[in-house]
Amino acid sequence: MTGSDWEHGVRAALAELAGSQLYRQRRLITPLSSTHADWQGRRYVNFASNNYLGLTHHPRVIRAAETMLSRDGVGSGAAALISGYGPTHAAAEQHMARWKGAEACVLLPSGYQANHAAVQTLAAGAEKAGGSVRFLLDKLCHASLIDAVRGTGAAFRVFPHNRLEKLRRLLDAAEPGQTQVVVTESIFSMDGDAADLEGLAALKRQRPFVLLVDEAHATGVYGPAGSGLAAEKRLQAAVDVSVITLSKAIGCVGGAVCGSGTFCEALVNYARAYLYSTAIPASIAAAADAALGVMEGEPQRQARVRESAVRVRSALRAGGFTLPPGDAPIIPIIMGTEGAALDAAEKLMADGLLVLAVRPPTVPRGTSRLRITLCCDHTDDELDQLVQSLLALGRLPEEAATAR
Repeated sequence: MTGSDWEHGVRAALAELAGSQLYRQRRLITPLSSTHADWQGRRYVNFASNNYLGLTHHPRVIRAAETMLSRDGVGSGAAALISGYGPTHAAAEQHMARWKGAEACVLLPSGYQANHAAVQTLAAGAEKAGGSVRFLLDKLCHASLIDAVRGTGAAFRVFPHNRLEKLRRLLDAAEPGQTQVVVTESIFSMDGDAADLEGLAALKRQRPFVLLVDEAHATGVYGPAGSGLAAEKRLQAAVDVSVITLSKAIGCVGGAVCGSGTFCEALVNYARAYLYSTAIPASIAAAADAALGVMEGEPQRQARVRESAVRVRSALRAGGFTLPPGDAPIIPIIMGTEGAALDAAEKLMADGLLVLAVRPPTVPRGTSRLRITLCCDHTDDELDQLVQSLLALGRLPEEAATAR
C-alpha cells in the first residue's frame, strides 16, 4: 500500500465517521479560571472539566510548580531509572503513599500509563512466580484498563457492570493455581456511579483474588482528605493495588500507582509503561504534593463539590430525569442517539454552558449523552442555570427513554 492509498482509505473512514455523527475535532478552548473558559471569543461556564476541586488554579499549587520550575527546569530529562527521578519525586510519592494508606507509591506521566504499569506488573509477577493470570473486568472499566489487559496477552473475562453474582461464577470457574485479578473503577468515569466495594470485599474473603481499583474519579471527592472511595468505606485493606490520576481533582497531570512495597518495587522493574517513559517534571511532582496538602487543609472543597452534586442531581430528578445513584460530580444525561446528544450540547452552549456530548466508542451505542462535571468553585447561581437549561431541553427523545 502506498502513502496515497493509505491517505485515501483514512479519508474515507473519516467521512464515514462524519456521516454517522461520530467525527471528533479539537476545540481551541482557553481556560479563564477553574470554572470558566473562552471559546471563539465567548465566555462559558465550564461543566466539562474533571477539575473537581479547582486546584488547577489554586495559588499554593501554582506557587509550588513555579518554584520547582525555576530551580529544576521544564522537564525531567530522562526516565526515572536513568536520571529523571529526584528528591521532589520521592517526597511526592511518600506523601501520596501516606495519604492513600499504602506502603509505597510510584509516579507516572499519565493515568493511562499508570493503569498499564499496574496491569503489566500483575501479569509479570504471576509469570515470574511460575503461574498464569486471568483478569476479570467490570464491563464499564476505562479504556486504559481494557487496553492494558489486552496488551498483556493474558486471559481475561468481562462481567456485567456491578454484577457480582456473575463475577462469583467466573471466580468459581478459575483454573487451579491461576492468579485471579479483579479490575474495577471506584467511581465510573462515564456514569458517575460507584463500584460495589463492600460486595467485592466480602467476595474476596470467600474466594481470594487480587483487587485493582482505579480511583481516578473518586480521588479528591471521597474519603478523608480526598483519599478515595475505598478509604471512605474503610476498605483500603481489601484493595491490593490502587491507581490514581493527578490530572483530575489533584489538578495537575500524570498518574500514580499505590500498593505494597514489594508491588511497587516490581513495577519499577517490570512495567514497560514506567521503564520506557520519561519521568514527570519535578514541577508537576511538587504541584501534586502541594495539591495533597490543600486537600488535607481545605476539606470544604470536598464538602462543597459533594453538596453541589446532591443539589443538581436532586433538582434534575425532581424535573423528571433518571440518574444513576450516588453523589458523584459526574452526572450523565442519556440522550440516546449521537445526533440528540450533539443537539443538546449545542443548545446548552447557546446558554453559555460548556457541556460536551459523549458518543461511541467512549460509551455504548444507544447511550450517547451529555456528561456534566461539577467543580467546588461553581456558584449556586451557575448550578441553578445549569439545571434550568437542562430542564428547558424538554422531553427526552424516545430512544433515550428506551436506553435508560
